[in-house]
Amino acid sequence: MAGLRVRRNFRDLQDEYDKGNRKPLETLIRAFQGIQELPPHDQKSFFSLAGLHGEPFRGAGWGNASWWGGYCNHGNVLFPTWHRAYCFALESALQSIPGCEDVTLPYWNEIEEATLERGIPEVFLKKKWTFEDGGVIDNPLYSYKFQKKITDNLNPFPDADYSKGYGYETCRYPYSGLVGPADIKKTEEHNAKINELGDDKVNEIFNENVQSWLLHTDIDGVKGRGGVLQKFFDCLNAPNYTVFSNTTSATQWNDDHFNVGEPTSDTVSPHVVPLESPHNDIHLAVGGYEIGDANFDGEYPGANGDMGENDTAGFDPVFYFHHCFIDAMFWQWQKKHGEIKQLNVIPEYPGTNSVDNQGPTPGTPGGTWLSLDTPLDPFKLPGTNKTMTSKDVIDIETQLGYTYSPIKGLPHSLDDVPATGHPDHVLRISGINRGLIPGSFILSAWTTENGKERLIGFHSTLSRWHVQGCANCQSHLLVTTFVRLHGLTEDQASKVKVKLHTRDNRKGSTGPEGQKPIHHIVGHLLGGD
Repeated sequence: MAGLRVRRNFRDLQDEYDKGNRKPLETLIRAFQGIQELPPHDQKSFFSLAGLHGEPFRGAGWGNASWWGGYCNHGNVLFPTWHRAYCFALESALQSIPGCEDVTLPYWNEIEEATLERGIPEVFLKKKWTFEDGGVIDNPLYSYKFQKKITDNLNPFPDADYSKGYGYETCRYPYSGLVGPADIKKTEEHNAKINELGDDKVNEIFNENVQSWLLHTDIDGVKGRGGVLQKFFDCLNAPNYTVFSNTTSATQWNDDHFNVGEPTSDTVSPHVVPLESPHNDIHLAVGGYEIGDANFDGEYPGANGDMGENDTAGFDPVFYFHHCFIDAMFWQWQKKHGEIKQLNVIPEYPGTNSVDNQGPTPGTPGGTWLSLDTPLDPFKLPGTNKTMTSKDVIDIETQLGYTYSPIKGLPHSLDDVPATGHPDHVLRISGINRGLIPGSFILSAWTTENGKERLIGFHSTLSRWHVQGCANCQSHLLVTTFVRLHGLTEDQASKVKVKLHTRDNRKGSTGPEGQKPIHHIVGHLLGGD
């Protein structure tokens, strides 16, 4: 690692601070303060960089829902590489602040024991920050206050206006950030009730929600086997970059390898979990969705945090620490599979076209095939006017000059997870048109034991509010996913019930007419992998 910048576990910086070495964490906070104070038109400002992901929309997507107005790539093979370039650009901006030239972007380790036991590092929950010299500032890792308004020009939903006025402050679960004309009164009432709970209680509620997503399920005495923690482990076994990289490609791979449409086989089949899947889950956990039990009615149904939709996720400072961890897991997969020098994309496979999932990004024509040579707009190679491509960001050590500290919490082998004693069945869920659902949503699988429902697994879709109007992606609006039924017998698996959870129906239902999840067993895996 000599000469390389090391992106460290954020909690290690916090632990060092608590033990007296305050400079690393304070420098990071000064760097974030610095870019948040830059004028919004400055390309290194937080406002400018945060706005690259989604709103404020530009290009054809500014006022036409047929296009995606943000530069981010989701549901296609550019998801890991585009966000790698994005974090690199944010880190470079942090290093441009005087006195912060050596700062690196730490990662929020979402699988280590400290996160599973306590939630997010506490620094992210402090509204104020006091420096060692006594100076007090608004904590730039807690939130961002808009220096300039953004206008949602696509809003067809009176209760889903993602316009943000000057001075708007980003928020997380259990708060609401919907402040459009039709929402503002309801949001103010909701947030006032949350404030009455006090900061300590609000932070406890937030952390409990994150922990619930990671570990909610308890199958055969193993907590988290159907939760986000398990998905992070499983994604490292994806057999190639194409299916590892995104949900669209992984779904097709699972369809192909489970012989969907044919009788269920006794042959053990691979179940691919893409990196994008647990990534989506954490967005929803931070941004205002709950994973509850059968009696859960949505404890805070008005929660609408910024991380919960692609439109505004980039404005929450925690976004970058989350994506730094996603990038670290990407690098972990590369090392495990020997792909640190090159990646391979399956040509013309689902997930390799600009219309897949979200719709074309600014400057990209509809129907464009995506490859490692596709420009990662708007990012430039340092010191040049050449737009980055995925080929420029494959090897983080030799091409980008950074590496990662070891990731605590990774199992030495998935064999460390106790076997269930029988194969795990796999459930295929389909029949949901995301174009009819404004914003993100969850599909969950339940079994009934002793008269009580028990959550077995779930799939979250991180979406955009205005996907219904996306003419360029109309043929890609049907959601299909695969959920592993950890520990269920064949009889139990045959009785699984599937629910759809949306902003308007937190508890979930088996689906209204036209939006009823269709599910069936398509194969099985060896228990415990």
